[in-house]
Amino acid sequence: MKYMIQMNVPADEWDAIMSSYSKEDMEAMFAHMGALNDDLTAAGDWVEGQGLGGPSLVKTVRAGSDGRPQVTDGPAQAGRILAGYWVVDVKSEDRALEIAARASACPGPGGKPGSDPVEVHPIPEDPTQA
Repeated sequence: MKYMIQMNVPADEWDAIMSSYSKEDMEAMFAHMGALNDDLTAAGDWVEGQGLGGPSLVKTVRAGSDGRPQVTDGPAQAGRILAGYWVVDVKSEDRALEIAARASACPGPGGKPGSDPVEVHPIPEDPTQA
């Protein structure tokens, strides 16, 4: 079964959150996530994943009445923004939840585990069954 595991952060706090990480904190965060990605690959669970840029890099697009893109800067809605995601193909929901817990334990500023909320979304093989 495939799952999308995603980390979200408050969009309006992105800059403050990112600036609270020292160089060493950033290195520890990337090492943690790199090790997670390597383990997922070695276990055959990895499909894809990526860390994403902050809200200042986001563009929101809507189709205009003429079908042409109408583009605005920033997220479509106030609130949380997707910071990164993994798509995994695992044997059970329990495995997906284990992976999410490991992502949540990523070290934050000062090296303390962040325990940030991580969402786990099943990806149905047949979208009409969603």
